[in-house]
Amino acid sequence: MARIPEDQIERLKTEVSLVRLVEAKGVELKKHGKDYLGRCPFHDDKTPSLVVTPESNLWHCLGACNVGGSVIDWVMKTESVSFRHAVELLRERSGMVEAAGPVIESRSKATQKKLTSPLVASDADDQTLLRRVVGFYHETLKQSPEALAYLEKRGLHSPELIDRFQLGYANRTLAYRLPDKKLKGGEIRTRLQQLGIFSDKGHEFLNGSFVVPLMDENGRVVQMYGRKLLDNLRVGTPKHLYLPGAHAGIFNAEALKATDEIIVCEALIDAMTFWVHGFRNVTTAYGINGFTDELLQAFVTHQIKRVLIAFDRDEAGDKAAAELAEKLIKNGIECYRVNFPKGMDANEYALQVKPAAKSLGLVLRKAEWMGKSSPVTARNNMDSGDEFTSLAAEVLPESASPIPESKPLNVDADVKESEAVFNFGERRYRVRGLAKNSSVELLKINLLVSQGEAFHVDTLDLYSAKARQAFIKQAGLEIGCGEDTLKSDLGKILLKLEELQEQQLKKVLEPKAAEIVIDDEDKAAALELLKSPNLLDRVLTDLKTCGVIGEDVNKLTAYLACTSRKLPKPLAILIQSSSAAGKSSLLDAVLSLMPDEERVQYSAMTGQSLFYMGETNLKHKILAIAEEAGAERASYALKLLQSDGALTMASTGKDPVSGNLVTQEYRVEGPVMIAMTTTAIDNDPELLNRCIVLTVNESREQTRAIHAQQRARRTLAGLQAQAEREHVLRLHRNAQRLLRPLAVMNPYAEQLTFIDNQTRTRRDHEKYLSLIDTMALLHQHQRPIKTTTHKGKPLEYLEVRLSDIALANRLAHEVLGRSLDELPPQTRNLLQAIHRMVEERSAALEMKRGDYRFSRREVRDYTQWGNTQLKLHIQRLEDMEYLIVHRGGRGSTLVYELAYNGEGDQGERFLPGLIDVAALGYDEKKSGPIDEKSAPSRGQVGPKSVGGRDGELAENLGDLAAESSSDDEDAESAHPACKNGVSYRNETTIAAKPN
Repeated sequence: MARIPEDQIERLKTEVSLVRLVEAKGVELKKHGKDYLGRCPFHDDKTPSLVVTPESNLWHCLGACNVGGSVIDWVMKTESVSFRHAVELLRERSGMVEAAGPVIESRSKATQKKLTSPLVASDADDQTLLRRVVGFYHETLKQSPEALAYLEKRGLHSPELIDRFQLGYANRTLAYRLPDKKLKGGEIRTRLQQLGIFSDKGHEFLNGSFVVPLMDENGRVVQMYGRKLLDNLRVGTPKHLYLPGAHAGIFNAEALKATDEIIVCEALIDAMTFWVHGFRNVTTAYGINGFTDELLQAFVTHQIKRVLIAFDRDEAGDKAAAELAEKLIKNGIECYRVNFPKGMDANEYALQVKPAAKSLGLVLRKAEWMGKSSPVTARNNMDSGDEFTSLAAEVLPESASPIPESKPLNVDADVKESEAVFNFGERRYRVRGLAKNSSVELLKINLLVSQGEAFHVDTLDLYSAKARQAFIKQAGLEIGCGEDTLKSDLGKILLKLEELQEQQLKKVLEPKAAEIVIDDEDKAAALELLKSPNLLDRVLTDLKTCGVIGEDVNKLTAYLACTSRKLPKPLAILIQSSSAAGKSSLLDAVLSLMPDEERVQYSAMTGQSLFYMGETNLKHKILAIAEEAGAERASYALKLLQSDGALTMASTGKDPVSGNLVTQEYRVEGPVMIAMTTTAIDNDPELLNRCIVLTVNESREQTRAIHAQQRARRTLAGLQAQAEREHVLRLHRNAQRLLRPLAVMNPYAEQLTFIDNQTRTRRDHEKYLSLIDTMALLHQHQRPIKTTTHKGKPLEYLEVRLSDIALANRLAHEVLGRSLDELPPQTRNLLQAIHRMVEERSAALEMKRGDYRFSRREVRDYTQWGNTQLKLHIQRLEDMEYLIVHRGGRGSTLVYELAYNGEGDQGERFLPGLIDVAALGYDEKKSGPIDEKSAPSRGQVGPKSVGGRDGELAENLGDLAAESSSDDEDAESAHPACKNGVSYRNETTIAAKPN
């Protein structure tokens, strides 16, 4: 007999009003302080001696009885019933469980009250009585957590299965619904004993069992099967029970009318396992020797052609299967043996091998013919590799009794990203949290039900019968609605949410989108762009169309860095500027030209998030992070990924099979191109020396240009440019998709030079070489792809040209040159501005520069910089001893002296040590560089006064691009840029001007 849960007993003791129970027995109670007093009904009480304490919900008689207790003790005493019977009565009255049948008032010895509302009318026939018992057991199961937990354990927790076969649970409460034998209607107990429902001693025969009613082909209840829920039974207590009498009935008899192919199991649990997983043409024998004549006659009558015997895979099962096959084959029925793994039955196999439906289908497909000769009717699909379908649920003809099928529930729901809303008349249900359920075993949600202004909200698992019942009870009290109505609503919502959850899981598990196919027109346009002689000029023009004014050096460097994702060692960029200077706009514009499927963008990253990205999810892609501060916790992983090209991590996890803790390895493969922005001046130096640092132009002239562009967007031409932007984005994304990850060979590599006075230039040198490689990679459709053989395998590669090195030198002077400066770019700009201010004002005052003192306010007025920004950079200049602090005349005011005479200030930063392109040579016949090499030069790009760097770059890109697309490599040496190194340096400067 199932034990009553302790939590239910405690709930009854606290939630059921003892005052109301006492008053319901006719006891008049009067308030006395915190307690109530009344006359005790258990003795001749002339003065009130019964004390009821609402706070503790306890009672006590202070008179002759001297008894007391909780609400359960009160019912036991007043109704003269057992503890379990009292609990059952209180559960019904409190609504803690729904009554499974008409409630019978308990007898009282004092009143000998007559009973009414029997289980069925006393003159009902046996079949009616059995059906009523089946219905009672069925409702009991649906309200019994222990029975539902058993079905869950066996993989059979399906509302459709439970209702279709009227599955039930016998927990000894049936007797509480019946009158005593001595009272009116008491003969029902005697009749149920005759039918086997009760034993001779008056106990339920199937007590503590999960119950399956068995019907004949006419739908009459002819037998019941019970399986004990508990395994710790007394020795000799059988787990499997049938009512007294012969085995009778056919499980799932409708299937015999619908198909000519039947699965026969050894036990009902196995048959229900097939049924619940979609194989609806299944029935069962009643044990290894329980295939009845009734079953055989039904097979013959309905002309069953094939039987798949799915008995247990043990010695007894094999023997019984052989005997059954012999019997069926004699009647002209083909037989096949379903072979589970040794020692397993259908239910155990479905629980252990996932997914169960596919696994069961597989063993059915591989069932072996059991006859001595070939089968009369060939089963073509038995050995084929096609999906097994003949045993799945089929659509039945109208004349046949239909087998209930799962159909989409016709329930309207307003589904949004975060919630779903259901409306049933005046009742409104709001569901949240469905997306968090990643397993089909859970349906935990936040559910709100409202009617008018009344509402009730709670968080519960809809798969928990106990939680559902508690919600229904409380919601009914809150909104004033019947519990039956709420139960019906909740059932519909549960089934609809299962559909939504299935759709949700399919989206997660569905295969990734197929490779993007570019149509002929778009492909032709993309190839025209890649073959354009002024490719780089068009890139800059299109980035301007995307909204970035000026910043040609930064735009081109960022574009090349993103393209380098297809190289074995991609570049990384960090765009640095003050807040609102446009760093995010610059990065977003460049990223918008890259294919969506080849970039991954985040606002922030946690410390270990990169390790769980998936092994190849970042390979040859762009990882863009909106703000470097948001990736601070992931900086270690980012540095490793950039340096090593891969990440590996060992982590402790649970083995899904054994449940033991094991070490699991997570690996993320690169290469990956990393792009970030930051407003910070002081950044992780280990991260900085792995990145190309780009600084946004914050000059007043640039601000004016941005304002002009913002105004231009409001004009008609601006609107037309916005419309053109979509075309530009599609064009460049397709062009990037057409670029292949090819190897790059630099025939001039051994002649190249680079500054080597710092160890950090080891990484800067790699960036410089990668810039050259990326230039060649970007122009792959303008150059021949060469092939060589290495160890018997072909190797495709591109060759670097002088124009690639020339442009890389220009960019290196600008973007790598500043990395050698001890001051950040904006701090250097402020120092130059202060230097100019001191020069101008000391000259005007005819005094020495060293004697001039100035305040921070003077600097702010001169530069028009913000106060916060100014304080930060002046503090750095103090620390670096470019400014000397003096105390002013007012005692607390600070003034500064400039300890800087313009040393090394040539107006622009440059990278010394790069070889002049004019000194490079290449002997194509020898496939190597020429022998003569010139000495390393100071740098191609000499100092240049303030000027428009963007315009100068754009003017010269056309020539370089045209040079890079030339098929005649020898013509490179004749290019003016290669003939006259001095002229080259003077005419093509692109270094940043001071702000």
